[in-house]
Amino acid sequence: MKPQLLLSLALLAIPSGAVAEEPAKEPRPLGVEAAIIFPGNSSIRSWKADRDRGIWIQDRRRNWFYGTFIGTCPSLSFAQAFGVETRGAGRLDRLASIIVRGDSCPLNSFVTSAPPPSKEESEAARKAEEAAQN
Repeated sequence: MKPQLLLSLALLAIPSGAVAEEPAKEPRPLGVEAAIIFPGNSSIRSWKADRDRGIWIQDRRRNWFYGTFIGTCPSLSFAQAFGVETRGAGRLDRLASIIVRGDSCPLNSFVTSAPPPSKEESEAARKAEEAAQN
């Protein structure tokens, strides 16, 4: 018999309870400073602007991150694309800047996050914020 066939038959003989199961994936902590290595088309899956205050970015593993800006980034809400200036570090983190329509928007923090809120949740939060200001 061929070695591959012997190995296959040997695996079939192992009782199903003896096969190790993958441990359950623990939820990752939120709000922890993080980084995306070599940000680009292959490592960034999706993104969503938080008006001009911040940006949610999803990596290729479907993990979400949230970056807040030092100031504001007025063009981000209307942008269809953005660039990342890493200053030679090759990682999107709190020291990087988001480039939108030629404007540089430096990040203040870049942390692990839950997915961005839905449109309805965003609208409710905006209304609550306006009511608190009045």
